[in-house]
Amino acid sequence: MASTPKRATAAGPEFEKTFATLKDMLRKQATKAIVVRDVPGDFQIASPTLVDRIGRPLTLAMVQIKKSYVSFHLIPVYAIQALAKTISPSLQKRMQGKACFNFTDVEPAHVRELATLTKKGAAELERIELPWARKRV
Repeated sequence: MASTPKRATAAGPEFEKTFATLKDMLRKQATKAIVVRDVPGDFQIASPTLVDRIGRPLTLAMVQIKKSYVSFHLIPVYAIQALAKTISPSLQKRMQGKACFNFTDVEPAHVRELATLTKKGAAELERIELPWARKRV
């Protein structure tokens, strides 16, 4: 069973606002995605057609409240190198790893850029061929 993300205490209202902004943007941009988790502080969506190696819907994106920040994971940025190369230097400063962006608050320009990346990424992810989806000979 997955654990519930730890909630911030001192920065609670700020994190809640950042979380709500990113969650709302994610819902609007990935209209065809399926919601796989929607609990306070944790919102996750997945592909309606692709599955992971064990048959679960393939994760597309998630936004979660963590102890020190709100994290936004966008899997297409990891899977599609051409998409990753379009990330602005300003948003790159928010990156932690290859597909995660951390925020304590979020600037409107970053929300717009993440919206564009999410929309393009969701569309492009549906077109890629996953190695485990190939028929074995």
